[in-house]
Parts: sequence; C-alpha cells; structure tokens
Amino acid sequence: MKAFRLILGFTLALTLQAAAQTRTLNGIAVIVNEAVITYSEVEDFAGPALDAVRRTPLPAAQLQQKMTQIQTDALQQLVERQLILNDYKVSGYNLPESIIDDEINIRIRKQFGDRLRLTQTLQAQGGTYESYRRNIREQIIVDALAQKHVSSVVLISPYKIEQYFETNKQNFQLEDQVKLRMIVLNKPPGSDAAITTKLAKEILLKLDEGASFTEMAGIYSEGAQRAQQGDWGWVEKKKVLRPELDAVAFTLKKGQHSGVIETADACYILLVEDVRQAQVRPLPEVRDEIEKILVAEERSRLRRQYVERLTKKSFVRYY
Repeated sequence: MKAFRLILGFTLALTLQAAAQTRTLNGIAVIVNEAVITYSEVEDFAGPALDAVRRTPLPAAQLQQKMTQIQTDALQQLVERQLILNDYKVSGYNLPESIIDDEINIRIRKQFGDRLRLTQTLQAQGGTYESYRRNIREQIIVDALAQKHVSSVVLISPYKIEQYFETNKQNFQLEDQVKLRMIVLNKPPGSDAAITTKLAKEILLKLDEGASFTEMAGIYSEGAQRAQQGDWGWVEKKKVLRPELDAVAFTLKKGQHSGVIETADACYILLVEDVRQAQVRPLPEVRDEIEKILVAEERSRLRRQYVERLTKKSFVRYY
C-alpha cells in the first residue's frame, strides 16, 4: 500500500509538472497591439538555433547563457514582426495573392520538388498548408516594408571607410605567411609504412641533387593538391597547417625545402617558394570588405530606427 501511494504521488507530481509547463508555453509572452505572442511561439521560432547550440560542447552555465540570449533575440524578432505587420495593416497596403502564389511555387521547386512533398512535410511537422501560406505572406510583408524604410542604396563615403580602417587595423592584421608546396605520401596501415618512409627519403635525395620540386610533387604526392603539383599558395602561420608542419614551414627560407617530416599517418616534404612578414593588409585591398561592413551596420541602424518609431505609436506589453 505504501509503495502504491509513492507511485501515485510520483505520477501526480509529473502530471502537475507537465500541466504547469503546458500553461507556461501557452502563456502570453508579449501583446503587440491586437496580436498575442505566446511562449510556445517563441520556442518554435527559436527552435533551430536552440537545437544547434545544444549540440555544442559548452559548460552548463555558458550553454544556458547562450540559450537565454537566443530566446531573447527570438522574442524581439517576433515583436518587430508584429509591429511591421500592424504598420502594413493601418497603412492600408494591399499584397496581391498572386505574389504569395509565386513565392510558394518558387519554394516548392527549390525545397520540396512538388506540392505533394510539401504537404507530406507539413503533416510530418504538425503544420498545415494554411499556416505555411500565412507565414510566407507575413514574411513578404515584413521584408517589403523593411526594405521600404531601410533603403537598399546606402552610400558610404571614402572618409568613413578610411576612418574605420584606421580604428580597426587589428582586424586586418596578417601573421607571417609562406608560399608553400608540399609532397604528401600517405602511410598504409601495418608494417608497409616503412616503405612510405623509404620512398620519402629517396625523393628527398633527388631534391637535394637538384630535381624539380614541382615535378616530383606532380608525380609522387598523394595530397589533395597533387593536380596543382603540390601548390598550397600563401599559408598563414598557425591557421592552416597541422602543428608539426607549421613548426617546420616557418623556419624555412625562401627557396628552401624541408627534410622528411614523418607523422603517424604520412610523410611530408615542404618547399617554401616565398616569405611574407606579418603585416596589416593595405587599405585598397580591404576597402570593399569595409564598405560591406559599414553598409550592413547602417542598414541595421535604419531598421532599428524604423522599429523604434513603430514602438512609440504602438501598444507593447511584456509579461
């Protein structure tokens, strides 16, 4: 009898916990004008990002912090979405149904192949075609109005580009680099590995006698760059090569090749064709990168400005 009461109590506790969780998920997170955003909607919206971060090997505290930030960002995006949808409604805009149909047909071709596959996928996910169509309609509206208020033509002056470059030079710093060629000989499993080492030493002997590294790489190398005769191009220190190769490559001088570098799975011979010392990439080389960064920042600022204007004339209540 006592065991039965314990089991009954445990079952009741689980039932109450599940009911409390359901009430929480169905509970109101935010009201935006006439629209209600529930915690369940936030969880669904943040789902893919939450699943991805859960798979990362992070300490529990850091993992929880990231998950909380993802949920906060998701909630804010849903609020912005409702603010823009309300702006569409009160402004009297009209989205032709044909535009939604065209977008759905494009997505069917790209993502599903045919309408039957779309229907099957939605059913498997517990969704409906009506909700799918509504989501696409809302996304089209949000994108169109955001584009209207956040101009696609954002001009960045040369002065701003130069100012950004001077302030953020550390972001364009390059470490020491070598222009590298490599001969790779993979070791077979078992005792035959000694044959690979012997062949590597024979190749090294030919190189020491003046054989062309390029030709030898084209003939013997088993690496991914064999078709390019072992050419790795410019390689930055501590960013590309495995540590035992990196340690050798950056001690070689221009035109010098290494000895045989032996690891558990392969033998390597390196050739340094040229050397570059650590440097800051010049402004002409990074100008386009900086312009893209500044354009993205300006568009983000304009979008925030647009959302702030909508928020001031809207009813927004968080719970």
